[in-house]
Amino acid sequence: MEFNGVKETSGATPATDVLIVGAGPTGLVLAIDLARRGVPALLVEKADRLFPGSRGKGIQPRTLEVLDDLGLLDAVRQAGRDYPPMLNWEGPDGSVRGREWDMVERSEPTEQEPYANALLIGQSRFQEVLYGHLRELGGDVVFGAEVTGLAQDAEGVTAAFADGRTVRARHVVAADGGRSGLRRALGIAMDGESVSPRPMLVADLRITADAIVDDRNWHVWNGASEGGLVLCPLPDEPGLFQLIAQFSDENAVPDTSAAGVRKLVTARTPVTEAQVTEVVWASDFRPRAALADRYREGRAFLAGDAAHIHSPAGGQGLNTSVQDAYNLGWKLAQVLRHGAPAGLLDTYEQERRPIAAGVLGISTRLHRKAFIGENSQRRAEVRQLGLGYRGGPLSTGRAGALEAGDRAPDGPRPGGRIFDLLRGPHFTLLAFATPAPAIASELVRVHELGAYEAYGRGLFLVRPDGYVGWAGEDATGLHDYLARLGAAQRP
Repeated sequence: MEFNGVKETSGATPATDVLIVGAGPTGLVLAIDLARRGVPALLVEKADRLFPGSRGKGIQPRTLEVLDDLGLLDAVRQAGRDYPPMLNWEGPDGSVRGREWDMVERSEPTEQEPYANALLIGQSRFQEVLYGHLRELGGDVVFGAEVTGLAQDAEGVTAAFADGRTVRARHVVAADGGRSGLRRALGIAMDGESVSPRPMLVADLRITADAIVDDRNWHVWNGASEGGLVLCPLPDEPGLFQLIAQFSDENAVPDTSAAGVRKLVTARTPVTEAQVTEVVWASDFRPRAALADRYREGRAFLAGDAAHIHSPAGGQGLNTSVQDAYNLGWKLAQVLRHGAPAGLLDTYEQERRPIAAGVLGISTRLHRKAFIGENSQRRAEVRQLGLGYRGGPLSTGRAGALEAGDRAPDGPRPGGRIFDLLRGPHFTLLAFATPAPAIASELVRVHELGAYEAYGRGLFLVRPDGYVGWAGEDATGLHDYLARLGAAQRP
């Protein structure tokens, strides 16, 4: 028997290098990154299809840079749109147009930050784009494959599936969401707090064109005593909206049936039941912030919502999850394909867990402000361009304007942009107004450039995930650093 070409195994020999459990954005991005690096991986999903709803819908600027590197930016942009301005509806029946305002502060692109604003795209559509790209790379998803057990030893992991099959892999990554069964099986606790005791409901609706709502605004009703409701137009198709509703009563039990969602809409907005032609998907939840005690147990790793659970406020959860995968992918490849020390994989938790802790604080603060009616504008902190790994285990040195661990800025160069040089699975040594040393490694590309203020003078080794790993005024220590990562010339 086989899983998408991977033979069922019960012995000690691994059938694949990486088993990824969960085909949400995290698992799909990780599978894409491993595929382009030539690392065999098996991506499995318990459900019989991709997640059908728009639970997450905002792609932040830093994630757009990730998608640029993965070759996905144009496709995602084509499927998405800019965030529309918020529109407050007022009056006794909620049919009077009030003020318009931007939830997220709009910024102008710069040479260093070419993607200045978040992109709106429903999670289901985003996943379709990712899945299509994975298949172009020769990968796929095995649907209807539920992992029910996991055993580890010194050489790998053996996963048992509900249908009786087993698969052997060198490593496994739990990307199976906030209720991760794999996290529980690994015995990893998740500590957290309630962001709000009041329940919420999220759903995707199709609404007729004659309704009061349109696709030019994100529509807000705050007047109902039972709680507020918003309808955000999704770019997936005309007439498709994401609904988010809050309930003032802590004991309320949201009705997620199609009839219940229609009644909720008509009770709090001028949209009629007849104008809601379909409830595509609906779910209720109580906002919570939680962080896994650790991201690794032996040869198993947690990524995405399996490692951290966010309030939807600020659009941070999906983006932090994608960047987990982006951080882990190149490290797995260096260890599995290029002989890097196994300890490199320890840096995944060391770098990503502090990031998640900080981002959770942002989401929680924004949610609580919104609940008390303080509709404060989201500013630069949600764009995730300022996040980095200064002082981290893989950050060494500084030169010019940058310190190791900083995000590598974009900028002009003869014939193109700096990001053009970084795009791909390699390391990049940028020499600004400084002679570049000779590096005979197929994993490192070297470019000499003129002075540029965003970098200053010096040498900057950019990691495959777009952060400066090493910086110096000359090449002292560079070879040793590359050797640590399995990127130095081999004898």
